[in-house]
Amino acid sequence: MNTLATAGTKKFSKKLEDNLEYIREKLGLDTNFDIILRQFKVGGKEIAAIFVDGFADGQTATLIFQTLLASKREEIIPNPLTKIMQERLPYIEIDTVDSLEETITQILSGPMVLFIDGEQEAIVIDTREYPARGPDEPDIEKITRGSRDGFVETMIFNIALIRRRLRDPGFRVEPLRVGKRSITDISLVYINDIVNPEILERIRKEIKAIDVDGLSMAEKSVEEFITKTFWNPFPKVRYTERPDVCAAHLLEGHVAIIVDTSPSVMIAPVTYFHHLQHAEEYRQSPLTGIYIRWVRLIGVLISFLLAPLWLLVSIQPEILPPSLSFIGPQEEMAIPLFIQFIIAHLGLDLLRLASVHTPSPLATALGLVGALLIGDIAVKVGLFSNEVLLYTALVAIGIFSTPSWELSQTNRLIMLFLLLTTGFFRLPGFILGIAAIFVLLIFTRSFGVPYLWPFIPLNFNALMAILFRRPVPIKGYRPAVLQPMDPDRSPPGEK
Repeated sequence: MNTLATAGTKKFSKKLEDNLEYIREKLGLDTNFDIILRQFKVGGKEIAAIFVDGFADGQTATLIFQTLLASKREEIIPNPLTKIMQERLPYIEIDTVDSLEETITQILSGPMVLFIDGEQEAIVIDTREYPARGPDEPDIEKITRGSRDGFVETMIFNIALIRRRLRDPGFRVEPLRVGKRSITDISLVYINDIVNPEILERIRKEIKAIDVDGLSMAEKSVEEFITKTFWNPFPKVRYTERPDVCAAHLLEGHVAIIVDTSPSVMIAPVTYFHHLQHAEEYRQSPLTGIYIRWVRLIGVLISFLLAPLWLLVSIQPEILPPSLSFIGPQEEMAIPLFIQFIIAHLGLDLLRLASVHTPSPLATALGLVGALLIGDIAVKVGLFSNEVLLYTALVAIGIFSTPSWELSQTNRLIMLFLLLTTGFFRLPGFILGIAAIFVLLIFTRSFGVPYLWPFIPLNFNALMAILFRRPVPIKGYRPAVLQPMDPDRSPPGEK
């Protein structure tokens, strides 16, 4: 019988009423109608049960009460707490707690807590039944073939989805709690004999150091605390809502950070190139996967490089050979080209934000209005040139083809930055803008891992594995930059 770790020093009194009075005061039982206190006698012994109505499974609670009320005095005396736990409660998830502060945390987390008169411990029974949706396929990580399940808002279900794919004895789920008021549950998930202990300890230390009253924004709040690079736009963790993607990263030596109430799991540490991979590439044949990967890489380059590059050759056409002179604008406009691009992208972002907040039945109408206003009418009144709209549309396609939503938003900011530097300073501005971004990437780290690996520092084999999707049966190694304990991906019997 294990006693849950205590979070405070307030110990139980042997008098049941003293304990209940403390709980009543702390939880406001006279005000909170959804926190239930049920007092009854079992074999002449006073017992009280406290639970949150919205979290309790009614059938399980009823079965527990029926079993306890049917117990006779000789069945629970002496040592009522031990006998009730070992002989009278037909339930699996059961433990004890010896601190009143931890008892309050357990009640607010969902389990039922049983208080027994004369005992200085309470019994915690996990009767929780959270409201939960089905594990549907994530909208932003869809694939044509493969599993259709995705993470949900309940952490324990998400862990089960990963365990289903990794039946490894080394699979570990390490529980943590963060937030003085929210007391948010966080799990570190890793494979014990693969993960680098130094990386694991660094992530664990950063999470334990979080000092905040609550994490209402769940995983995003945790990310900002543990990465600490607030003004660097490049994402230091990768988000996924797919269990198969999470399992694949765990096999490489990464750590998954699961925050309760969030369907998005954080993968750490990561490099820039982790944000460029998609599960679809591994659900097709190797050649098809390579083609899809290259098309996607081209889309990523288009998302931040195409518009500034076209702007550069338009305002400084002498850098182009005569055979490519058709690339520039066909007519002069009153509004400078880079201002047109800025307005067009701001309008596109405004339309995207409006579509998020528009009820589904009206979304089609909003799209038609946006197409007319930003497209045809804007060109006719002379606000935009046809070329600006064309390249704005291509940039939007490149942004939406980026596998990582966080990286796509970063690329959007980079594109706007390059438009400004190119529009004001022409070729020197374009070159300096690219150089500044490259320097930022070089100095970026994700929990100590170089962000541009395997390009900088160079690892040729790993770089080829990124550029070309290898067939799965080919023997491979885990990413060397993670320094995994088991670098060889061959089965144990073949090493």
